[in-house]
Amino acid sequence: MIRFAFAGRCSTEDLQDPEASRNWQLTRARALIEPAGGQIVTEYFDVGHSRSLPWQRRPRANELLQALRDPNRGFDAVVIGEPQRTFYGNQFGNTFPVFVHFRIPLWVPEVGGPIDPDNEAHDLVMSVFGGMSKGERNRIKIRVRTAMSSQAQLQGRYLGGRPPYGYRIADAGSHPNPSKAAVGQRIHKLEPDPTAAPIVRRIFTMYLDGMSDKAIAAQLTREGIPCPSAHDATRNPHRKKTAWQQGAVRAILINPRYTGYEVWNKQRKEERLLDVDDVTLGHTTRMTHNPAEEWIRSNEPAHEAIISQSRFATVQTLRRQRARNLGRQERAGKQGARPYALRGRVRCSLCGRKMQPATIRNHVYYRCEFKDQEAALYPDLTHPRTVYLREDVVCRTLDQWIARAFAPGRLAATIKALTLASAAASAAETHTPEQAQARQTIKECERRLARYQAALEAGADPAVVTQWINEAQKDKEAARKKLDALPTVARKKESPLDAQQIREITESLGDIAQRIQTTDADKKGPLYEALGITICYENATKTATVRLRPSSPYRQWLCPRGDLNPHAR
Repeated sequence: MIRFAFAGRCSTEDLQDPEASRNWQLTRARALIEPAGGQIVTEYFDVGHSRSLPWQRRPRANELLQALRDPNRGFDAVVIGEPQRTFYGNQFGNTFPVFVHFRIPLWVPEVGGPIDPDNEAHDLVMSVFGGMSKGERNRIKIRVRTAMSSQAQLQGRYLGGRPPYGYRIADAGSHPNPSKAAVGQRIHKLEPDPTAAPIVRRIFTMYLDGMSDKAIAAQLTREGIPCPSAHDATRNPHRKKTAWQQGAVRAILINPRYTGYEVWNKQRKEERLLDVDDVTLGHTTRMTHNPAEEWIRSNEPAHEAIISQSRFATVQTLRRQRARNLGRQERAGKQGARPYALRGRVRCSLCGRKMQPATIRNHVYYRCEFKDQEAALYPDLTHPRTVYLREDVVCRTLDQWIARAFAPGRLAATIKALTLASAAASAAETHTPEQAQARQTIKECERRLARYQAALEAGADPAVVTQWINEAQKDKEAARKKLDALPTVARKKESPLDAQQIREITESLGDIAQRIQTTDADKKGPLYEALGITICYENATKTATVRLRPSSPYRQWLCPRGDLNPHAR
């Protein structure tokens, strides 16, 4: 008797009955192997997983691949009942070599027995079935999308999904398909929500009155009006429900469904490679926004309008005008932008965000704004509405602190510190080929772990991804142990600056304190960057904590034309 493992798959996307699908695939498999004395002793049947997923990402199929490695697997061969359900595209070519490697025969009804790895006809047949499986899936996708497009455009049919804020779902009668109507299915439509529809009208009015998206969100939050996710919490369990957001206001202002016409195809599912370096892992599905010209609009009104078409068109025109004006202001600001010496280096100690530079009455300030909607999102954080820090006050003290290190009384200690730092910076590690390979392996394992985490978040099977993660962590740990065991080799890269050279450089600069304090802001920025200066501002005590972390070793640069061009130093 030949012991067989049965492999199959059933998708629930097209309303297949998993038990009926398993039974007919199992019947075909038994009809193939029983005349040869075969008996199925174990099953690996996936339910609810797309055929486009490779075997490694289908839970039961992956278990079968792992069982092939076990000498005590409990079966002698594998049989499938329907190749189009089991293999998709080039999956056969990526999977069958594993069966050949472990000498496990793969039986297929269309071949009439086990697949011969040396038979070109068998390989061609299986490749054709993989192509047919891919073509069948694509045809179903095109047929469904075309039908939904015509239903939205010609019938104004509501095709499901969360209703937009301001509407709710209402019954629209029995289903036009007799078979679906016989089992009680009904179609639906949108109708204005008596609570939220007036808020939508008010948002359009506020925008026409000159308020921005952010200002509208702040006003609605101050008045305690529930945001869309709080108004319909059951359909928005993944969203915060504490305050109106600028994006929510924008989504309402650009949604043409408020004019009474049905709109479909605003988003689409897009398949992207899970790993561009390993295409055998297949794709992951992401929702992507379509451009407005690809939206499908109904030819006739499909539900009661909340906003008139003329009012909606006026808002869209106004939004385009404001966007153009904002673009001009940004371009003008970039052309005559004022330099900020501490840009990106000042953080607010309360919220940890970077403070943004701004010019107010000819003085440069760094400010951290905490708007009403942010206060609603973080109710436990005590933060003033705006925190200010004046740049010239900070730079004056900072420059004095830097210059004090080069004062005559402290110059010797500074030169000694710079000499030690220069000597340390000039000595660098060099790696043997074995060390370089181990470090590269660690980096590759970290990239694998990041990809696997992304796959887990995209909805891949946790059991499969956990196995991948464990393997990557095992490889990373082995490479790290190998790296720790290898000896470290050091060499001198360049001669460090000695005390005399550093003294000559400092003396050639003259009065350092005066030069730093009189330097323009656009030249101070690179100096602060090289010194690695970061500032944390505490508004309650009006104190700024400065940290200094030089980003590069000290070097001496001389202009080759210094004798002919004294100014070029």
